[in-house]
Amino acid sequence: MTPKPTSIILDWGTSSLRAMLVSGSGETIDTKETSSGGIQFVKDGAFEAALMEAVGAWFTAHGPLPVIASGMITSRNGWLEVPYVDTPGGVEELARGTRTQTLANGAVVTFLPGMRNPAAKPFPDVMRGEETQIVGFGLETDRTLVLPGTHSKWARIKNGRIEGFQTYATGEVFALLTKHSFIAKAEEPAPGSEPNWAAFDRGAEFAASNEAAADAFLSAIFSARTGVLDGKLKPQDIMDYVSGLVIGSEFRQARAAGCFTDGDAIGIVGNNILNSRYSRIAPLFRLSVDIGPVDAAKRGIMLIAAEAAR
Repeated sequence: MTPKPTSIILDWGTSSLRAMLVSGSGETIDTKETSSGGIQFVKDGAFEAALMEAVGAWFTAHGPLPVIASGMITSRNGWLEVPYVDTPGGVEELARGTRTQTLANGAVVTFLPGMRNPAAKPFPDVMRGEETQIVGFGLETDRTLVLPGTHSKWARIKNGRIEGFQTYATGEVFALLTKHSFIAKAEEPAPGSEPNWAAFDRGAEFAASNEAAADAFLSAIFSARTGVLDGKLKPQDIMDYVSGLVIGSEFRQARAAGCFTDGDAIGIVGNNILNSRYSRIAPLFRLSVDIGPVDAAKRGIMLIAAEAAR
């Protein structure tokens, strides 16, 4: 028997929109996703019309279900700007930071806030959406969580709240290097092929080494060229070598920033591809890994919305 839907959850980012029709127990009944539905494609602030185009059929079938919206939809470029909640903060603080709006059909949209770390240097750090993954992973145990991505987050959980976090623009730097630098001339792997783990490990192991030169990322990245010139790397090795070097450098810098110490257990919350890369590097820094649930964001969104509704 199909469970009864009780809400619609939106992960509405800059480039894409993902919607989930969810039951009261958290089961996903249906999903809709569009890579051209992000906020950058919505003209003249017509967000309600864009929402109806995406999930109007669900309203028709089930009535004006409550909607919970997370991501860049709550930024200054989105539908309704919701102020950040400062760290340290947890479910209660995030719930208090929500804002609501009623649609023409009577459905109430709850907009979730992002988080701001005022202690970050040189300027306060921010995130929108990742905080739901952190909440969904669980705030019960003091630990560091890593959220790999275009802008990776290293967050510290303490006393049931997100104590602070730091962003590393790792994915963006990798994209820039592999698309717009000398590395862009390297031979790209075939779509769907397995990573060249030997090349990846070579870059990661240098980043994790005791070599003082590994502290100098801007110098180390040039090794993608000199390794080929010296016959140690093949052109088809470069992409995965750079991936290992860039992610390994993220770990190195996170350690220097005090995000972890030897022997720690960290959590990783991301997609399977990035999880495998980050999990492979963690032992090089003497870390053990707990992988978060694939539905961490949904869990977190529901926990925050439930607290806001109390």
